[in-house]
Amino acid sequence: MNSHFSNRPIPDVSELATLGLGQMAYVKPLRSDEVARLFPQAPRLQPGMRLFALLSASGEPILLTDNRDAAVANAWAHDLTTVSLH
Repeated sequence: MNSHFSNRPIPDVSELATLGLGQMAYVKPLRSDEVARLFPQAPRLQPGMRLFALLSASGEPILLTDNRDAAVANAWAHDLTTVSLH
């Protein structure tokens, strides 16, 4: 067993949520049925549409689009590194 990491404290949930804040964003595929949960101000959408949400490292919604490339381009325009969530 490698004990290299045994002396490091395990981060709590709030510390994990701030990792990458202002530096990283997540591209999350979702269906239009899920939009209201992340974007309560969004208008009702046709059910079953495939969309992409750009979320901050802490999970705050930034952008909703029907095009993954547009989500990534928006992140790059704001100097954010993107990670995809499946």
